[in-house]
Amino acid sequence: MKAIFDERQWLHDPKNFMANGRPLPNPEQPRRIEVLSNGARAAGCAFHAPEDHGAGPIAAVHSPEYLTFLQTIHTRWSRIEGASDEVIPNIHPDRRTASYPRSAAGQAGFHQADTACPIAAGTWQSAYWSAQTALGAVDAFLAGDRAVYALSRPPGHHAFGDLAGGFCFLNNAAIAAEALLAAGRRPSILDIDVHHGNGTQGIFYHRRDVLTVSIHADPVRFYPFFWGHAAERGEGEGLGYNLNLPMPRGTTDDEFLAVLEAALDRIAAFGADVLVVALGLDAHENDPFQGFKVTTLGFARIAKAIAAAGLPSVIIQEGGYLSDDLGSNLTSFLSGFQSA
Repeated sequence: MKAIFDERQWLHDPKNFMANGRPLPNPEQPRRIEVLSNGARAAGCAFHAPEDHGAGPIAAVHSPEYLTFLQTIHTRWSRIEGASDEVIPNIHPDRRTASYPRSAAGQAGFHQADTACPIAAGTWQSAYWSAQTALGAVDAFLAGDRAVYALSRPPGHHAFGDLAGGFCFLNNAAIAAEALLAAGRRPSILDIDVHHGNGTQGIFYHRRDVLTVSIHADPVRFYPFFWGHAAERGEGEGLGYNLNLPMPRGTTDDEFLAVLEAALDRIAAFGADVLVVALGLDAHENDPFQGFKVTTLGFARIAKAIAAAGLPSVIIQEGGYLSDDLGSNLTSFLSGFQSA
């Protein structure tokens, strides 16, 4: 299987995030790249660098106002006397229709949903090349590859059209799906990260040209809390084009696979001709977030079930955090996908 990665994704090196009111070391570390790339190579992947498609495919998903913010906010924030090294918001608007502030602090609150998306000097460049990596996987698919893996880091599925959150800045899966639409394809996004892809849902929630399907831990007591419930089916033209399949904490391999069957049935009913897989490995039993109890072998079974659907697939890395099993989990998934 071909794999895509750009070395500039190492530049994003977040130090902090806040959980339960306490500052903690940020788990979305650059070392994930080393572990994941070794895991992909162990599955027989050969890495290639993406081309630079410019801002256009990214701006097809994200507002120019937001992209300007991401490119400039760290420099502007650094001019604030006594400011922290990373941009972390301390105030948020009570509505998304609020007036747009001119201050760096106000814009940080407007464009950053939480304290888990700190912006430092290298964040924009890494996020930009993470998106270009996803676009590189689309290129490989359009050139004839049936399955391609994009090692996109930082991840993307919590990023809305104008809002960062949950370690995510640019929504790589949404950017890939939009590029596939532009190429005349009919994509569906299948998100199997343990956290709901709320940004992906938000981007397509009023649209019918991309089906979004997510299997994730029930958000009633799990991040992102306010999105990902089964009743969220889309709105307007998008009604019926969003499927959430929330599962209890501690979900096992067999339970996950049973729900995956329903997800793949919906994708088949949509008539997708290409699948964007938002691959989170944080459903593993030893992942630091402890949401599900999927085993390393379980990832191979999940991959085989997805591959058996017969759709060419662009596989884009989302979550999955540092543990002794992270690389093996990716090897298991990619090997299982190729063996189906």
